[in-house]
Amino acid sequence: MGEEVAAQEFSRADRTRHREKVRRCLDVFARMLREARFDTDDPMTGLEVELNLVDEHGDPALKNTEALSAIADPEFVTELGQFNIEINVPPARLREGGLSTFESALRRSLNDAEAKSAEVGAHMVMIGILPTLAEGHLALGSLTPNPRYKLLSQQIMAARGEDITISIAGPERLVTTADSIVPEAACTSTQFHVQTSPDQFAAYWNASQAISAIQIAVGANSPYLLGKELWRETRIPLFEQATDTRSEELKAQGVRPRVWFGERWITSVFDLFEENVRYFPALLPITDEEDPLEVLEAGGTPTLQELRLHNGTVYRWNRPVYDSVDGVPHLRVENRCLGAGPTVADMMANAAFYFGLVRALAESERPLWSQMSFSAAEENFHAAAEFGLDTQVYWPGIGQVRVTELIVRKLLTLAHGGLSSWGVPGEEADRLLGIIEQRCLTGTNGAEWFARRMHDRADLDRYDALRRTLEDYRANMHTNEPVHTWE
Repeated sequence: MGEEVAAQEFSRADRTRHREKVRRCLDVFARMLREARFDTDDPMTGLEVELNLVDEHGDPALKNTEALSAIADPEFVTELGQFNIEINVPPARLREGGLSTFESALRRSLNDAEAKSAEVGAHMVMIGILPTLAEGHLALGSLTPNPRYKLLSQQIMAARGEDITISIAGPERLVTTADSIVPEAACTSTQFHVQTSPDQFAAYWNASQAISAIQIAVGANSPYLLGKELWRETRIPLFEQATDTRSEELKAQGVRPRVWFGERWITSVFDLFEENVRYFPALLPITDEEDPLEVLEAGGTPTLQELRLHNGTVYRWNRPVYDSVDGVPHLRVENRCLGAGPTVADMMANAAFYFGLVRALAESERPLWSQMSFSAAEENFHAAAEFGLDTQVYWPGIGQVRVTELIVRKLLTLAHGGLSSWGVPGEEADRLLGIIEQRCLTGTNGAEWFARRMHDRADLDRYDALRRTLEDYRANMHTNEPVHTWE
């Protein structure tokens, strides 16, 4: 996703050549799946976190270039907006203390980076949407000066043919327009990666889809956008709308959106890559010189560059990933539905809950998705984004149930079992899943804490209240005490 591309324009011939190359890559990928050429012996897990930058007042700091220069750590990279950066934590195996490794590495890296970026007037905040963003921050001038981001914005706007409309109704209502994809930069996420074999990929992806609503409900952390209280996880509708290439007429025709929950349970990873090629025109039709078939037949590992780049511009909440390390290819599910923060402890609790629950369900004798329609999973997903901990979800064998009750009575036990299968020590699982349990019992996650604190300041100017509340949030974030314990 963060790959550098050269600034350029695309001709009709470029698009035709690229389409043919993508299809050739897809054919080679299918052959690789048939011939079982993938690394599956000892699966790794991974973690990425997108961060916001603010000045000393809590307003966005458009200084990611200066901050990254000061941090000088290759694990930190640019993101779409100048008020964003991202950290890529080195992958680890859960059975080798992966959760503790992630936690200690993330805290150490973030503390060091904060000290350095503060010197250039940029402080880091882990939150799903920076609440102090104003309309002026979402203009084209806030785009990170990387040709990839400018090209993406140009191509999405050209495909759409008109300005993007953002319309979200929650406790308050927001309607605004944008002439670029910069509003997407308001969405900062935590991304979990789980490596899996081709044979197991469908089960892990289906399980990830089924539980994404549960993750969002318990981990919601973006209740405000442009001064308005909207959904508990406002990132979901914002991201869906900010990168939508469809005009109103194309929506009415049923053309699929590029930010996509999907439309069916799958039987193979090939289903997802094939859907991407069949349904979505290329946004970045850049063609590489590599002939993937020649590389494969020579005993090498093709990069499948065009297929991977195209896959990176179809924004599934659970994305399939093809990659290789030391010439050995592998597959991952990239779980992208959660916002960042509030603390490293909270994010590691979210990670433990996801990794444990997805393994338990993926390896269940009777798959959850055989008992549940895909549309029910999608309805759960959007309800959870809107209502957070107050969501009622549908669950097989139970029917409609409050999400907190479902987690406490059933899903935490499953997550414990999944973590045990990964080889995670019992005391570590107890500590991290205990944070999830306490959020349910106290009715407090990041979104609820922030909204309550804002309601207590209802007599203040809205942006003054947002700045003060964000100041409190940042202070608590640095304690690394889970959000349910914050006063």
